[in-house]
Amino acid sequence: MLLLMGSNTTEAHPIIGNRIKKAVKAGLRVIVVDPRKIDMVKSAEKHLQINVGSDIALINAMIRIIITEGWYDRSFIERNTIEFDTLLEKVDLYTPEYSAAITGVPAEEIVETARLYANSKRSMIAYTLGITEHHCGVNNVFDIANLALLTGHIGKPGSGIMPLRGQNNVQGAGDMGCLPNQLTGAVSVLDDNYRRRYEEEWKVKISSKVGDTQTRTFDKIELGEIKALYVIGENPLLADVHMNHTKRILEQLDLLIVQDIFMTDTAELADVVLPAKSWGEVDGTYTNTDRRIQRVRKAVASHPDVREDWEILCELSGRLGYPMSYTSSEEIWNEVRKLAWEMYGGISYKRLDQEYGIHYPCPDESHPGTMVLHERFHQSQADGERSAFVPVGYTPPLEMPDEEFPFTLTTGRRYESYNTHTQTRHYAPGVKIKQTEETLDIHPEDAGKLGIENGEMVRVSSRRGELTVRAKVTSQVVPGLVFMSFHWSEVPTNVLTLNEYDPISGTAEFKACAVKVQSVSN
Repeated sequence: MLLLMGSNTTEAHPIIGNRIKKAVKAGLRVIVVDPRKIDMVKSAEKHLQINVGSDIALINAMIRIIITEGWYDRSFIERNTIEFDTLLEKVDLYTPEYSAAITGVPAEEIVETARLYANSKRSMIAYTLGITEHHCGVNNVFDIANLALLTGHIGKPGSGIMPLRGQNNVQGAGDMGCLPNQLTGAVSVLDDNYRRRYEEEWKVKISSKVGDTQTRTFDKIELGEIKALYVIGENPLLADVHMNHTKRILEQLDLLIVQDIFMTDTAELADVVLPAKSWGEVDGTYTNTDRRIQRVRKAVASHPDVREDWEILCELSGRLGYPMSYTSSEEIWNEVRKLAWEMYGGISYKRLDQEYGIHYPCPDESHPGTMVLHERFHQSQADGERSAFVPVGYTPPLEMPDEEFPFTLTTGRRYESYNTHTQTRHYAPGVKIKQTEETLDIHPEDAGKLGIENGEMVRVSSRRGELTVRAKVTSQVVPGLVFMSFHWSEVPTNVLTLNEYDPISGTAEFKACAVKVQSVSN
């Protein structure tokens, strides 16, 4: 059984979406939890068309039902967890009827979903940005973990929690130290012994201070505490919330450097642009969403005036006084294997060429790789190794619709456009594109009330900005909800979105803001 939450899988993760559909034909039971009637609903047993931002109310109700009905795994909880009593106390409020009023999902559907998830021999939860891009995104993830721990659906084949990564190699980028709180190998920068490995190898002192998220970095730019910004493979001007605010912040910098493969919207503002090679012009490794490391091989010759990202960084480091004399991606990878050996020690290029892909952790060359994580959960754990339940409560979206702005706008991706259109708007001749411009997806009932015809241009405005876009009248959304993606710079959706963030992760509340819609012709 698969509980698919906040994931438009067929459009945002099409390969995984195809595998889910294939598994359905073989007997997989899927329940989709999403405010929109996405394509995956066609393959699902149930669709819980939840109100935007009410995931915790749904999960807490499921937890309460599972406990009340005795469907939880008592022995697993006793062996492996702490704070169970705290969880009991927190979810007591969330009866099926109470949560139904918040979520818009009928109480009996919540009960049935809880029963199916808890009592299935193997249950998995997959989620993506529909869970995390909220002011309470971290709490949403905590509650998903609470549900998996409660039922023991973790650490065994066909179970667990699968956060689907939004782009290729996002997992690998984080694992290589691109997160502000971790070193390469996904270990905290606060771990003195682990940090010392890198200090001894590199002959430098590494700060033990956790770095800033992008959100806090931008706040510091606005306060004048940061004067220069180096952006690699990112287009924050188009991707970030409250676009007008982001542009003012970037223009405030003394120096903006952008390293990318195309002239992005952000690069247009830059003082220096460093042209990099694309995925088809380099050698290296990718790590996909299930920790599988694969080789990437150069497919085409690049322009002579572009370089691989690591080559640019090495030369820049040398000019700043710290020579880095790597000669290949493989040499860098072998250093990763040496320093983060618990994760990567056994994953050589030779093995990757022979075996196609290897799942980390893989500490030595005799190790086959790790297909299933958290198997330790199915053994008795010492107190210090037990997982704590982290009870959380429901909080509504920070900007709710009202008389002036009566619609909730939620945002996401379109199938062909990928992310901010940096790569996918440059189509080769003869390639046929299904969607060539942005649309505002609006329910027929709302369109009728506003006198809006399908294909008509409409004005969408929020407390932060406005834009003009073509309307798409569709039952994929419910009355009161409208949807747009953020791909097209011609229709910059993020001039509308809310400049509020999760206080722990710094992730913006992309999934809910209040807007009004008007016909341009009226």
